[in-house]
Parts: sequence; C-alpha cells; structure tokens
Amino acid sequence: MNTPIYTFVTHYLESGASRLHMPGHKGRGVMGCEARDITEIAGADALYAASGIIAESEMNAAALFGAGATFYAAEGSSQCVRAMLYLAMVNRVGPIGRPVALAARNAHKSLLYAAALCDFDVEWLFPEGAGSLCACPVTPEALAARLDAMEKKPFCVFVTSPDYLGGMQDVRGLSAVCRRYGVPLIVDNAHGAYLRFLPTSLHPMDLGADLCCDSAHKTLPVLTGGAYLHVSEAADRRFSEGARAALELFGSTSPSWLILQSLDLCNARLAGELPAEIARTVGRVGGLKRRLSEKGFEVLGGEPMKLTLRGDGLKLAEDLRRGGVECEYADREHVVLMFAPDNPASDFDRIDAVLRVPRPLCGTPAPAMPRPERAMSVRQAVFAPWEDVRAEEAVGRVCAAPTASCPPAVPVAVSGEIVTAEVARALRYYGIDRLRVCK
Repeated sequence: MNTPIYTFVTHYLESGASRLHMPGHKGRGVMGCEARDITEIAGADALYAASGIIAESEMNAAALFGAGATFYAAEGSSQCVRAMLYLAMVNRVGPIGRPVALAARNAHKSLLYAAALCDFDVEWLFPEGAGSLCACPVTPEALAARLDAMEKKPFCVFVTSPDYLGGMQDVRGLSAVCRRYGVPLIVDNAHGAYLRFLPTSLHPMDLGADLCCDSAHKTLPVLTGGAYLHVSEAADRRFSEGARAALELFGSTSPSWLILQSLDLCNARLAGELPAEIARTVGRVGGLKRRLSEKGFEVLGGEPMKLTLRGDGLKLAEDLRRGGVECEYADREHVVLMFAPDNPASDFDRIDAVLRVPRPLCGTPAPAMPRPERAMSVRQAVFAPWEDVRAEEAVGRVCAAPTASCPPAVPVAVSGEIVTAEVARALRYYGIDRLRVCK
C-alpha cells in the first residue's frame, strides 16, 4: 500500500528547500524528528479540507477498516468523540426539541465536554449491580427497555467498547436494537483499533455501529494523538459528508504532521505484516492469561490484547514496577496491562517472573456507581462560576467541571448533578480528594 503523506514529506526533505514557513525549528533540533515536522505547504494538503495526499491516505485507511469513510484526527479519540456526538445531534430526525444522548455511564469525560459545548442532555445507562467506574455492560434487552421507557427519542446511543478493564459490549446486539428504534449507535472504540485485524474481526464497523472512533496510538504503531473517525457504509450519508467540518470544529488548525505521517505509515504495515503480528501477540497474551489463571490469579475481561487482574491493583502495579514493568492502569481492585505487536518476548518473561507467585487477591471492591439527581444541564454547570472544595464539603452541592484522572478519564461526579454522600465515598475510593462545585 502506498504512503502518500510520508512519501511527500520525504521528497520535500530531499529537495533541500529553504524553510521560510512554520514551524520555527526549521527542521533542525536535538530530538531528531524535527526534519519531518512540517506545516501545510504547497502540495501538503489540509486535514480539514483534504483533497490530496491526506484524502488518499484516509481512503487507504477506510479500505483497511471496511468503513464507508475514515477520517484522521491528530488530537486523539477525544476530538473524535466530540465530533461524532455533534454529527449525530445536528443530523437528528424527528421533532426538534432539546437534544438528549443515551450513554453508558462509563463514558470518557470528552462526552461531557461535548455536552457542554453542544448543549445537549445526557441520560445514563447503568450496569446491573455495582461494577467498576470503568465498566458498564449493557445488554440489548436492557437497551430496548430503556428506549421504550424514554419520553423523548435520543439522538444517539453511545457505548464504550472495549472499556478500560477489557470488557467488550455486544455491539452486534446493541446495533440491532438501535436500528429497530431508528437511533444511530456510536461506539468509543479507543482501545480497539486492532480488533479489525484479528482472524475474525471484532471491530464495531463490522458489528453494526454507525459511527466509531479508534485511538490508533493505543494499540497500533502510531504516535500519541493519532486517531480515526469511522463512518459505516450503512450510516446516514450526512455523517460522512459532515465529518470533516465536525472534526474541524473541535480541532486545531495546526495538526501534527508527525502524527499524520505515522497514521499513513501504519496503513502500509496493516496491509502487510501487522495482522500476522497481531495474531501472534494475541496468542502470547492468551498464553500469559492461562498461566496466570493456573497460578490462581483472577483474570478479567475479554479483550484479546489486554490483561486485567483483580486484586490489590496498586500493590500489583508496584510489584510490577520494581520488576521493570510499567502498567497502563491500576486502582484498588484492578491492574491493567496493554500489549501490542511491538512488545518483545522479554516483556512477557518479566511479567511471568514478577507474578510467579499469586499475590493476595484482597482488593477493595468499588462502591456502587452513584445515581445522583440532576439539578442543571451539563453546559450550565461547566460554564458556571465554581470553587474547589474537599470531597466531603461537596455533599449537597452541584458538580461543576467533571473530576477524572487520566487514566481512566471516566468522571466519578457528573457536571450538573447533586453530589451525594455516595458520590463523595466514590471520589475517595478513586483517590480524588477535591471537587469543583458550582458557586
């Protein structure tokens, strides 16, 4: 597969042209990557008005992912989440009133920022039982029941799959429900770009999602910030027609050309050896999961290239760190390790060495996900004057901007909701001592 963006930049370097354009490093610097860092010079195309090399590269990506259209983002899935929600909102059908999205409660905080910027309401899908802040399994039956009960038709259903703990939603079943009710399904697939390239695809584009985003940088050989916004072949054509404008609304006019080149080069690897490397990595991770299970560790989640262990995650993470292994995420009940084809075999050996003996599986279970009352819209709360108070002092007040560390960037308290004692306990559980509340 050709690499039009990378090839253009290579030819520009070879030309020896004097750089009387941005950026200011002029292609020189100590990091070694400056020479390939350019801007929208003649022939380089423009990300939000692409008709040349960027458009060609995006078409390559769309073919690889089996999408009706694919668009690049240089500011991660956060940019794509905002753009997808905006697209679904402005193209909604039916009576025009105050728009509402129906979303699984473990949504990334970028959904709340989209609600604040676009001024829509969010109604939540909660999991049955307690569950972690990071996980919110939704069954097709539960979704159908909720859609039946809603007074106003939502402009979209929004789910996260895979979630931070490796849980996978039944995207095919959820998409069938959404089609029956005439509501587009949006999937935050930030952790699952590689799912398309398994021997049997588990990617949302192949399971019926209308819109989805992938953080390419999370599991593919792409620089941090590289992401895809995919539009299904079967989706409303207005989604693909408006996608660039939606991304531009939430993106910088100076996207990183280093990121764009890495997305472009990834296409060539995906068209070549990378799917076989992904399959080998999935096999290695599966073997590691089996070995740990046999030793007595509790392995969670169904995502093939992620390892989640239940137990004292903070202690497990510290043990791994002393053994030269840095995890992706840890809390008082879980530790999460993310793999990719570029992890060498020695990484697996280190994990086996550190976890040769099961640790006490005495993690502290997460409290039940709070369901507080909403006092104002997300937009009103985010843009209201606020003050920073201790979590205990926030009880009875209205949450302003969401408080969420990254990872996992899932808000414990939601903007516009009244902070209850249950919310304060959940904040303390996740190590959040302070909260912004409306004045």
